[in-house]
Amino acid sequence: MWSKEQILQHLKENLKESRYNHTLGVVDMAKRLADINGVDQERAELAALIHDCAKNLHIDELFKILQDNSIEVDEIERISPQLLHGKVGAVLGEKLMNISDKEILSAVKYHTTGKANMSTLEKIIYIADYIEPNRNFDGVDKLREITIENLDRGVLGGIDNTLVYIIKNGGLIHPNTVEARNYLINTLKEVNK
Repeated sequence: MWSKEQILQHLKENLKESRYNHTLGVVDMAKRLADINGVDQERAELAALIHDCAKNLHIDELFKILQDNSIEVDEIERISPQLLHGKVGAVLGEKLMNISDKEILSAVKYHTTGKANMSTLEKIIYIADYIEPNRNFDGVDKLREITIENLDRGVLGGIDNTLVYIIKNGGLIHPNTVEARNYLINTLKEVNK
């Protein structure tokens, strides 16, 4: 497996400076949330480091990597290829960086859409990407507070904000996001019974 230094060097060479800085912010937030939620900080750091490693690849290259690795692209991903960098990041993590931890790779794969029944690590990477310290949008401070208090409520808030944004902009909603939201709502209802 690549060392942290090798991964950082790869990111410096393959990401725009703003995306690299974003990644470091996600690492900080992921480690903080891992500590709060009883997840190994090194695993959270590794997932956060590689979550956007494919972000600056050309769309044609994203499709080629997935095709070469026999990974299916659904209709919504075909129309909205910005969603593909998570899947490709997981492939690069496994095939290029020799990361074998399936949960880390899954956290990278689903960090844009989420999915039903996410593990704690998957939730951490999903929301850390959204609320890392460099993010600045209306309500981000409140969402950070909610997430630190309750990870599930924070992830649900992030999903809700994302859905509002997608709808306002006439975008397509991936079924994984709907399933993630529904699962979290049911989970939170069960907890509050």
